[in-house]
Amino acid sequence: MSDLLTIPSDLLPRDGRFGSGPSRVRDAQLQALVAAQPGVLGTSHRQAPVKNVVRSIREGLAAFYSLPDGYEVVLGNGGSTSFWDAAAFSLVESRAQHCAFGEFGAKFASVTDKAPFLEPSVILTAEPGTVATPQPYDGVDVYAWPHNETSTGAMAPVTRPEGIGDALVVVDGTSAAGGLHLDPAQVDVYYFAPQKSFGSDGGLWFAIVSPAAIARIERIAASGRWIPPTLDLATALENSRLDQTLNTPAVATLVMMDEQVRWLNDNGGLSFATGRTSESARRIYQWADGAEHAETFVTSHSNRSTVVATVDLRSPLDSAALRSHLKANGVVDIDPYRKLGRNQIRVGMFPAVDPDDVTALTVCIDWLTERLVQ
Repeated sequence: MSDLLTIPSDLLPRDGRFGSGPSRVRDAQLQALVAAQPGVLGTSHRQAPVKNVVRSIREGLAAFYSLPDGYEVVLGNGGSTSFWDAAAFSLVESRAQHCAFGEFGAKFASVTDKAPFLEPSVILTAEPGTVATPQPYDGVDVYAWPHNETSTGAMAPVTRPEGIGDALVVVDGTSAAGGLHLDPAQVDVYYFAPQKSFGSDGGLWFAIVSPAAIARIERIAASGRWIPPTLDLATALENSRLDQTLNTPAVATLVMMDEQVRWLNDNGGLSFATGRTSESARRIYQWADGAEHAETFVTSHSNRSTVVATVDLRSPLDSAALRSHLKANGVVDIDPYRKLGRNQIRVGMFPAVDPDDVTALTVCIDWLTERLVQ
């Protein structure tokens, strides 16, 4: 590997991790794990030490989002992918409408569209790098879309559509939660996993649910529809109110998330988090818009994500070669989403990422470009 260039150390980021999930983990989160041994780790999730951690997370998220009266924080095993299945069983009564403008929105749409007990879904699509927005449609009782499309770096507004009556608004916040602004009154279900802005590991899902969503969950559970226990949101709601999950959770994941929620709230909550991500985004988009060999993939400024930036590279600058040199210097995880198949980089800018590190990343790319493009 002697042909790989060595970037001057004074140009490098202090932390070279820019993953879009799993994302950068702060040292304090690892210290929290050490402090959790032996009091929390290795303890039954039905006992007070672990339940206290769950309670702390639920209360911390409620404070972080300034939840309206009647809204609750629910959690369960399995991550956002499992939540799609749970939503099909426990939230959609008859038909869902999906806005699919990337990989993850399309996957949820496929779940409800193929569910044999539901009507075919209404799926509104848009090209990668743009967004689709919900439209009132007769017979639809759930309107679903991603707040931030992790695969493309496009973010969509979260506003309750006019004219949808008592239909539920169900928004995927997996790569948005903790890093993008949210008015929780605009949604009925805002669900996410902890491995993005919350700097933890996967395998759990969290959801902010409104009183209307709770009523829907309880009504479907009482309707006689068969629901697998692990995908039953009524069961998840019941257990969450007891500060536990149906099955054993990943306790270390809970500990790391609890520490991250505390850090965010101690530093100013949602305004602190979105201030960090917005500043990182400002820096990378300003660089991309002015760079000779780069251009921002998402052209609409209002849809440019402030947590995941996608930047196209112009030939002859090759993404794979550039990333190889960066990796040799400890700058990692800026690979493009594989299914887009573009000469691109994708940069995670979650709250744990220092905006100065984002600036350093762009400086390193420019330094390499000068030497790789002749």
